Amino acid sequence: MESLVRVTGIAAPMMRINIDTDQIIPALYLGGTDAKGYGKHLFAGWRFLPDGSPDPAFILNREPYTRARVLLAERNFGCGSSRERAPKALREFGIRAVIAPSFGGIFFNNCYRNGIAPVELPIDAVRAIVAEVEAAQGQAEVSVDLEAKTVVSPGGARYAFDAPETLRQMLLQGVDEIALTLGRMPEIDSYRARDRQRRPWAYSPD
Repeated sequence: MESLVRVTGIAAPMMRINIDTDQIIPALYLGGTDAKGYGKHLFAGWRFLPDGSPDPAFILNREPYTRARVLLAERNFGCGSSRERAPKALREFGIRAVIAPSFGGIFFNNCYRNGIAPVELPIDAVRAIVAEVEAAQGQAEVSVDLEAKTVVSPGGARYAFDAPETLRQMLLQGVDEIALTLGRMPEIDSYRARDRQRRPWAYSPD
């Protein structure tokens, strides 16, 4: 697990509806058990021409978006199959936050487990941020603060977003569900002690 509290960086607009996990990382590149090496195949069907060379028309092949840390997308981003390598590929490329009106449910959860903040904002807010980014020709930065649950646009507009608290804490602390639970052992032990007094018959003898 990887921690993320806040990220500020270049934001790449990719305003397409229903970008699915097979477009994010095509099935052709899912062989093997290695957990790394997927970033070079991110959006392979769009990033590369038939001869394997980078397509200069694709946004992530153009400066400054080759250094994007934030992705701006349309609704239902990450729909389709449940492949966890989709957020892995985004993370390896350098993306730490994706801002969209909605996400595929499994992809949304997988992002938190792979060091990426999936941020849901109304489409009008996403389009407003895109307009600022494009006006600055990509040079302006967008900030995502998972601790404060806010997005700040290049022009300083601030947008609040919600996040599932357990998943948010996992990403803030860089821990999985087990480690997050073990971090509350004093509370768990205290509860068990009280419950043992109330229901001694429910516990096996020490």
